[in-house]
This record gives sequence, C-alpha cells and structure tokens, in this order.
Amino acid sequence: MSANEATTANDAVTDEAQAEIREGIMQSSIPADELARLSDDIIAALKTVYDPEIPSDIFELGLIYKIDVEDDRMVKIDMTLTAPGCPVAGEMPGWVENAVGAVEGVSGVEVKMVFEPPWSPARMSEEAQVALGWY
Repeated sequence: MSANEATTANDAVTDEAQAEIREGIMQSSIPADELARLSDDIIAALKTVYDPEIPSDIFELGLIYKIDVEDDRMVKIDMTLTAPGCPVAGEMPGWVENAVGAVEGVSGVEVKMVFEPPWSPARMSEEAQVALGWY
C-alpha cells in the first residue's frame, strides 16, 4: 500500500468516526435546528482542548469516541487517550468538561474515559496528520 493509499484509508476511518459522532449527537428530542447548533458548538468546544504533547486538538486526533446529548441537554462524552499512561490522564477529562460545559444550552457534562477500542493513528483527521508532519 502506498503512502497516499494509507492516508486515504486513514481519512476514511476518521470521516466515518466523525460521522458516527455527529449522528449520535443528532438522536435526541431536542428540536433539530437547536440540536444542530449544539452539535456544532460542542465540537467547536472540543477543538479548543489540545493534547499538550501533540500539536493537535483532541477531536482531530480522534480521541472523542462518542457524544450523547440527552433530552435534558446533559452531554455525555466517551473519550480515550493516545496512550493509557498519558501524563495528563487525570486532567484532560476536566478540560473537556469545562470546554463543553461552557457551550450555551448545555446543562452539564459527564466525561468517561474508555480504552476499548484502543486509540490508533488511523483515527486522526487529515488536519491532525498535517500538524504532525505525516503528510
């Protein structure tokens, strides 16, 4: 497989993962236009949180596995780390809670750390790959 083919395969995985996240957000009884705004604002908030060792945000790195917006506007997020021994493992969920909690219309945030499936570079977006010099 050439480097371009590998990159295309990685992009497809990332695009699919991001589409699943957006689809998961959209399954709520909140009016569609409000839910679309919340979805965009939540993802924008997640893009303000950076892994301090990698020059890319956690959404583009593919560290966000799932986002659920409940009918009461409570946001539940499943996320992972690039490695289970990450030095900011204890702090990063708080960063995510603070960022998403500041989104207008969110009633609260619960972040759950998960390690299955394990994170891999295939979850990174093209933007993250460029930031890391993988292009």
